Amino acid sequence: MFTQNKVVLIFLRFFGYFITYFGGGFMGKEFFAALNMLQKEYRIPIDSILSKIKKSVLTACKANYESEDVNVDIDFETNNFEVSLNKTVRDVVKNKSSEISIEDAKIFDANVKVNDVVRIPLDTKDFSRIAAQTARSMLKQGIRDSEREQISKEFQNLQKEIVTATIENIDPANGAVVLKIGKAEAILVPGEQIGTEVFREGEHIKVYVLGLKETERGSKILISRTHPDFVKKLFYSEVPEIADSTIEIKAIAREAGSRTKVAVFSNDPNVEAVGACIGARGIRIDTIIDELGGEKVDVIEYSEDDTSFIAAALSPARVLNVYIKKTSPEEALRSCRVTVPDSQLSLAIGAHGQNVRLAARLTRYKIDIDSEVEENF
Repeated sequence: MFTQNKVVLIFLRFFGYFITYFGGGFMGKEFFAALNMLQKEYRIPIDSILSKIKKSVLTACKANYESEDVNVDIDFETNNFEVSLNKTVRDVVKNKSSEISIEDAKIFDANVKVNDVVRIPLDTKDFSRIAAQTARSMLKQGIRDSEREQISKEFQNLQKEIVTATIENIDPANGAVVLKIGKAEAILVPGEQIGTEVFREGEHIKVYVLGLKETERGSKILISRTHPDFVKKLFYSEVPEIADSTIEIKAIAREAGSRTKVAVFSNDPNVEAVGACIGARGIRIDTIIDELGGEKVDVIEYSEDDTSFIAAALSPARVLNVYIKKTSPEEALRSCRVTVPDSQLSLAIGAHGQNVRLAARLTRYKIDIDSEVEENF
């Protein structure tokens, strides 16, 4: 959402000119200057704002004059703003809200005739307080609606992409980080932050845009640094061979802040997938790891052969054998048994079972691990 304080300030300045008009001291240039400020500062389409203003003025006129036939002419190019009522000229006036006598009509048009429709400019000093409040409420809501539309439009093409944001402030109570993305604001909640990373006001960070959520207060931008696709998009930005589809990312398993496993496959026999992702002297993978705050990233060669893929997924452990178990229709997950050297057992399992857990998610196999000693026993 847009910065709330700035929205309030710009609205109050803009509405000050709006109320000045309804008070009879309208200054056209200042009013339209405020409109222009709304357009430039927040990129709200001027046509949208003018539409909201017209609607609010029409509502106020109807409430004050009990007339449905109201003209609201706003010309942004000429700085012209006029409001008038249409009334039918009658010999005998039966309905004062829609009819006018021939004598009174001639004040506005000397050539008017009975049954003609005459346009009567309104003196906006006569607007009631209720009518002005109605106009203000509708205008304020209109700006909110335009703001919401603009955020949705701006971020429609940024969904599922990485954007660079500036840290505005950090809530010391819950650790939520308020970010500025272009003209909009987003909140990076603790659950979407990587491990124990430390943020500082004013610094720039990258976040993954999950999407938009409509709330009563407007469009909320959902962002994350823990989503697996955040890592995927980092590879797209750092590895040209992935960006041009020479190399494909086949699967990702991640425990944010700790470890990620990425399975890659090369569509070109002359391009080695893992090596291209790591880069010369590890420069590409180091850039990604730095962005992830030191999170370990294992790049694994994907294989259509499940046995080979499972063995690679348990890297850095060395695998001796992989036995694929036959899956019955009742089993939701395929399973296998893996044998590793006795010295590699703890490495294959990983701290708190993390390595085998990530390998299982990457391959979509339930993996049971035995040491070579256990297998021979």
